[in-house]
Order: sequence, then C-alpha cells, then structure tokens
Amino acid sequence: MGEMHSDNSRYSYNLAFRATIDQEDIADFIYDPANGGLTQRYRTNYLMIARANEILVRIDDMDFDQAAKDNIKGQCLFMRAFCYFDLVQYYGGVPLHLQPSISFDDVALPLSSVDEIYAQVIQDAADAAILLPSKANQAPGRPTMGTANTLLGNVYMVLEEWANAETALKKVTGYSLMNDYAEVFNPNNKGNSEMIFEAQFTQASAQFSSNFMYWFWPQPITDAEITTIYEDNGLTAPTEIQIRSQGGVNIPSPDLIAAYEDGDVRLGVTVGIGLANGVMMPYAKKYLQPCDNFFREDVNWPIYRYSEVLLFLAEALHNQGNDTEALTYINDVRDRAGLGPLSTLTDADILQERRVELALENKRWLDLVRTDMVESVLKPYGDRIRANPEDYYLPSGVQLRPSAFQDFSKTFPLPSDEALLSPYF
Repeated sequence: MGEMHSDNSRYSYNLAFRATIDQEDIADFIYDPANGGLTQRYRTNYLMIARANEILVRIDDMDFDQAAKDNIKGQCLFMRAFCYFDLVQYYGGVPLHLQPSISFDDVALPLSSVDEIYAQVIQDAADAAILLPSKANQAPGRPTMGTANTLLGNVYMVLEEWANAETALKKVTGYSLMNDYAEVFNPNNKGNSEMIFEAQFTQASAQFSSNFMYWFWPQPITDAEITTIYEDNGLTAPTEIQIRSQGGVNIPSPDLIAAYEDGDVRLGVTVGIGLANGVMMPYAKKYLQPCDNFFREDVNWPIYRYSEVLLFLAEALHNQGNDTEALTYINDVRDRAGLGPLSTLTDADILQERRVELALENKRWLDLVRTDMVESVLKPYGDRIRANPEDYYLPSGVQLRPSAFQDFSKTFPLPSDEALLSPYF
C-alpha cells in the first residue's frame, strides 16, 4: 500500500496463479472494501492500539520504578500515535479508541474527524517524547525520544506546519548517517547510528523471522535462479530453497530505476537484476541478505531512518524560505550517495531525493498524497503501463484491466468486514 500503490513498484503477473488479486488491485488503483490487504492493515493497527490502551489505563496506578514506568508509558503512547497516524493517512476518518473496550457498547464508535485524529496523534507523540529515554539509554529496538520526535515532525510535515516540524526534527539527536548506504540494511548492523525505528526480526525463530524478501521475488522463479541471485551477490544461498510460483510483489518499476542519477550508489543497493523463469527481472535487492533457512531472515524493516529526518528538515526549511540551511541537509544525503551537491533547491528536488533515498521503504505513496501529486504523477504512469504492458511485467497478450488507474482516491475505503460490525460505516 505504500510502494505498489505508487509509481515505485509493480507486481509480476503469473498466469498460472491468480490468487493475487488483492495485491494487484492495490497496484492498479482498483478500490475494493473487501480487499484483504487493507483489512489486515486496519485490524493490525487497532490490535496495537488496543494493547497500548490496556496498559495506559492501568499503569499510573501501578507501584514500581518511576523511570521504568515512564519508559513503558512513553512506548505505549508512541505506538498509539504511530498507529493512528498510519490509519488517518491511509483511511481518513476512523474510530478513535482511547480506552479499552469492556462491553459491546464500547466496541463500535462513531468515526472521528481527520482533525480530531491528528490532534490526538500530536498529543500522544509529544507526551511520548517527554517520557522516552534517548537511544543511548533505551533497549535496542524500542522507540526512543528521537523516535517520538521524528513521528511528531512527520505529522507536522503532513499538516504543512513547517516551523513546528523543524522544531521537532531538530530534537532528533544522537543519530548519524552510516558511511556506506549498503551497510544501513545489513542485519549485522541492526540498531546502527542511522536507524531511528525499525521492525525487529530474528531468523532464530520461525515466529519472529522476516520473510518479505520471498514475496518480493519476481515470480515464478526456480530454486536454481534464486540460488544464482544469491551467489551473484556474494552470498551463500539458504538451504532447501523452494520454488516460488505464485505472484511476486514490490518489483521495482522501470520508472523507479530511471529516477536514479548516474553514479548514485543507492541504485545498486536497492535494485538487483536476475533471471526469473528465464527472463531478466529486477528485484528488491535492499532486502536480500544471507540467511540459514529459506523463508526465515534476520532482516529488519526500516520505518524511520536519520536520512529521512535530514530530508524532512530540508523540506521544512525550504518551505520557510531558508534554502541555505536546507541545502546542507539534502547535500549530506547526496554526498553519502556519491552525488555532487545541489546549489539551488526546488520542491521537485526534495521529492526526487526522498524517492531514491527511501525507495521500497513505504514512503512514496504518502509523499505523493501530502504533496498533492497523486493524479498528476500516477495518471501518466498508468498510461505508460497501458501502452507498454510488457515493460511493466505483464506477460505477452495480457493487458491492464479497463478499470485500472481510473480512480485516484487519496485514501482507501474502510474495510467491509469491519463495516459489518459497526453501525457507523
């Protein structure tokens, strides 16, 4: 929903496996309230909110170390803010649950307005930033003061409150860019100086391992072709590789690949090219890492990186007319990528730099929404796919559906399965 629902990535259409319609609809801008992907996102957010609420309603009455209590409370406030921020960006107005549900009367609430939800997100994130410790004093993987201020800055960027965004983002201290872009994503560097918040995984347990790379392969792809891709990247392939014969997702689009400037080291880290079913296809190389067991990786999912803070600051300052300072932040990111500095700055420069720096990290769709560029960017993109379907990984003779790329809503519909449980939508 963050990448395929944009011009950054597509799916590999598999004629022999047609159980991928949910993902294809998201990529093709066909909105179905019964779509399993948007239902899962909605429910997972509310599961986290419910767990946070259970703690928040009780913790002040508990008697234990105050510093530990503040830390736990800050984490819960951050997670609730994070989830509501995700919900309001992807769905618009949603029910605002701030207390645990203890009866059927509590379960279904009216839809709150977008403004009400943003106000709650700001309050929770600001409170979390006060309660949470710095990265140096926090357990690995948990949100920190810097994480909460990054979220708060992100909210203000969406609301175009540039001065407030600048204030929040300049409080994100104790982080720095890694020298090597590739090393940011290396599982051996978890919790590195650049990572502000990332979803944690370990291949030591099947329950807690990551497996998104195995959905990101262009499919169908044979076990021998997967092995070759690992070996071509200097990696030992996992044992007992299984043929992937469904439909691949998050396949880098030709448009994303073309967006990189000559000499940008990020392209070779982000996108790889390899054989899949005898055809040369791109894949999300950023998440290709060594692992011992097929379908069980250590790779964490990046949510906030320090480079994004720098790019947010550049944008916030640019919108306040301070390009001199803004250029220092964006050029720090470009320098790490092996590119020369910019001497002037435009809105397009900032959006471009965000696209290539944060590619395949679920930022592109939300960037197009908040900059009001959804239709101007994605309608021509749909036209290019329709004119040249094979260039966008559709098999010979397969065309885009007539309903594809006709509706450019800035939010997804509320899930129909949830509507059955509520009288309010």
